[in-house]
Amino acid sequence: MRTLNLGILAHVDAGKTSLTERLLQAAGVIEEVGSVDAGSTRTDTLDLERRRGITIKSAVVSFALGDTAVNLIDTPGHPDFIAEVERVLGLLDGAVLVVSAVEGVQAQTRVLFRALRRLGVPTLVFVNKIDRSGARGAPLLAELAARLDPAVIAMDAPSGLGTPAASSAPRPRDRPYLDDLVEALADLDEDLVLDYLGAPAGLAPALGGPRLDAALAAQVARARAHPVHFGSAITGAGVEGLIGGIRRFLPGSSGDAAGPLSGTVFKIERGPAGERIAYARLFSGSVAVRDRIDVGGREAKVTALSVFADGADRPGGRVEAGRIARFWGLGEVRIGDPIGRPPGRRVERFAPPTLETVVVPARESDRPALHAALTQLAEQDPLIGLRQDEERRELSVSLYGEVQKEVIGATLAEEHGLDVAFRESTVICVERPIGAGAAAETIAKAPNPFLATVGLRIEPTPGSGVDFRLGVELGSMPLAFFKAVEETVHETLGQGLHGWQVEGCAVTMTHSGYWARQSSAHGGFDKAMSSTAGDFRSLVPLVLAEALREAGTVVCEPLHRFRIELPGADLGGVLAALVKLRAVPGPPEHRGDRCVLEGTVPAAAVHGLGQRLPGLTSGEGVLESAFERHEPVTGPVPSRARTDANPLDREGYLLALSRAVGR
Repeated sequence: MRTLNLGILAHVDAGKTSLTERLLQAAGVIEEVGSVDAGSTRTDTLDLERRRGITIKSAVVSFALGDTAVNLIDTPGHPDFIAEVERVLGLLDGAVLVVSAVEGVQAQTRVLFRALRRLGVPTLVFVNKIDRSGARGAPLLAELAARLDPAVIAMDAPSGLGTPAASSAPRPRDRPYLDDLVEALADLDEDLVLDYLGAPAGLAPALGGPRLDAALAAQVARARAHPVHFGSAITGAGVEGLIGGIRRFLPGSSGDAAGPLSGTVFKIERGPAGERIAYARLFSGSVAVRDRIDVGGREAKVTALSVFADGADRPGGRVEAGRIARFWGLGEVRIGDPIGRPPGRRVERFAPPTLETVVVPARESDRPALHAALTQLAEQDPLIGLRQDEERRELSVSLYGEVQKEVIGATLAEEHGLDVAFRESTVICVERPIGAGAAAETIAKAPNPFLATVGLRIEPTPGSGVDFRLGVELGSMPLAFFKAVEETVHETLGQGLHGWQVEGCAVTMTHSGYWARQSSAHGGFDKAMSSTAGDFRSLVPLVLAEALREAGTVVCEPLHRFRIELPGADLGGVLAALVKLRAVPGPPEHRGDRCVLEGTVPAAAVHGLGQRLPGLTSGEGVLESAFERHEPVTGPVPSRARTDANPLDREGYLLALSRAVGR
């Protein structure tokens, strides 16, 4: 049986969880469709999700469509939980992008669609809520073509739009449908279009239909064309047509159960006894209970398995390629860990969080428990980015937005019994080298107290990553020492000259040296005469800090690209507010009595802009924003307190190391 790992994605409130419920009912998994408002849906399992009516964690449910086993993954729609979506996208064989027939293409819709297209995930579009007042048909299809992709084709003909009796039926395969299909494929297959248009008028549909069908299926498989279905998840209208589209265009994959083991961990939760349970998809091979497998470079023994099938996850003794399962016994497993060989699939990376906040326990005695709880939350969402400042006794977490802060607070209260407060959110900046800098320290030569020789050069590069390079022979010292250097370089660049993460640079190791393992007169290992990886881990921060000081850094703040639709009469007031928020708007685009403004605004001002816009536009302004880039800060340079021994202060750094060793 083939397996289809299907993602349901959408902007918040477009109705994807309701659509999931309707698909489960159509497949016979549930008898009654659950309600998001009533908190009775199958995939929103957290109490917090049910109360708020939003999806916070990705959830998996399985059902059969003919000879295809579907693992349906319901993902969060709110941008504050984009990290959950990021971890799922690389697992998908196909996707359904849900768009509201009333609100149309929204900010998160475009972010998700671009990611699916970059990853080559075949994607259908489901226009939901055709029964709501204000629902649109042809105008919305034109909006999809203009704001997502011109290669969209309506597969359904909706009727009664905007009324409770709204329905949707497959379009007749007539000349208008084939003409629309030709137009959608025009930029993808010119020969096909010319052949169709060159056929005699009366024969064109008969001659072109089958070939156009095959061409559409081929382009959907390449994620270059996108069938559009209309319907309502609440009433069930059009859902059968969508199911037909899923079966026709998203065939899934069988995988190779006899191939080498390869999979990815995409979610971690805690069991009743506090044990880690890992969710993973296998792309190749198979795993059985009691197998010893490689997980992220560590060996682990699988103690139990449950496989998703028939609407639930059921205990099983074996999981094979293509399936999603829950694993017990994988030790210190982390999200993103490969199982066996790393899959060859591309991974989508959304922008990192741009805000952070300090979490303050209501009672000082709760501080240890708060650290443990936040550590556990960071296991489930690594982008929480827990930071501990021992000197100030502060715990900070990274955020995408204020809703995420509220959810973290509610989770700490309900699951861990901790009452906390949050300080005002602040922006997370980054540092980038201005020029090149180099430094080196030699073994047995003052002031170097470590049995290691390390030379490093740092220089700026395009992009946002950190590239570690070797400028010395790989055989000049043991591989473990090179690994220690590389790992410590990345750790050290977590806090630059001003305390921010350093990015956009290459670090080259220019000098290396060590003392080989030596023994004392009695034949035992003599640490005083032999280099260890610890010597390199201790020396690298000092050398890299000096090189970074010579290079210099510039602090950059995150900028968001915004798009505001508003009444033309309110343009002046909105422009004045944007200037006060240090935004840079482009020329307004007038569309009748409304206009559209696009530009950039500092991430620190986005929340305030969202709060002010309704008052400036009588509630009619619509704001979309998403991270775009980092730009150098203008004005006073912000700094962030360090959380470790500071290698920029050599004396203090060495003193802190000696204290740590003496404990």
